[in-house]
Amino acid sequence: MENSGWDYGVPIINIVGENFCVPYTMEMLVKKRIHGMSNAHYDVFDISGNLLLQVDGSLWKFQKKRVMRDPAGIPLLTMRQKSFKWRKEWTVHPGESSEDNNDILFRVEQPSPLHIKTKLEVFLPNNNIIGKRAPDFYVTGSFTSLSFKVYRGKTVICQVANHNYTWGSICKGKENFKVRVHPEVDYSFITALLVILEENET
Repeated sequence: MENSGWDYGVPIINIVGENFCVPYTMEMLVKKRIHGMSNAHYDVFDISGNLLLQVDGSLWKFQKKRVMRDPAGIPLLTMRQKSFKWRKEWTVHPGESSEDNNDILFRVEQPSPLHIKTKLEVFLPNNNIIGKRAPDFYVTGSFTSLSFKVYRGKTVICQVANHNYTWGSICKGKENFKVRVHPEVDYSFITALLVILEENET
């Protein structure tokens, strides 16, 4: 059974950095813009309109590459996609990493592209026993259902509060999401998962 509660005293979920974990529910507005066939840009704001994060990127050797930056433009992490015959996989590295960087923050896999409601499995670096591992987190949602939830076990740690779009805005390459992140959960990590979910569907 799904648990949407988040009790005081639950350990901090710190994936990218402790400065992205706050002791209160973080509500963010994510604005997505599309330029051309493969260039996407995301701006993430708090409820006061302050810029928190930026994500941009394009095709990289026929695969998608997205870089997350802080408001000053300093790279925080790099997301790279690998496409296989039956699934997609992303590796996420700290900073604006090179192709051969083995320093991984986390890995995201889509077990089956045939699911109507997308499910992504998230693995941390120490979870590397292939075939015997359970994901550390998982993500459900899809563009058509206008949903996005991140789970740790059966507990929801983040969800989209509102997905604001019209067909006109989609044709113009613009979408807005309101995202609610639970206390002490790394909101830059959550933003990366939202970007990966969106990029898998485009």
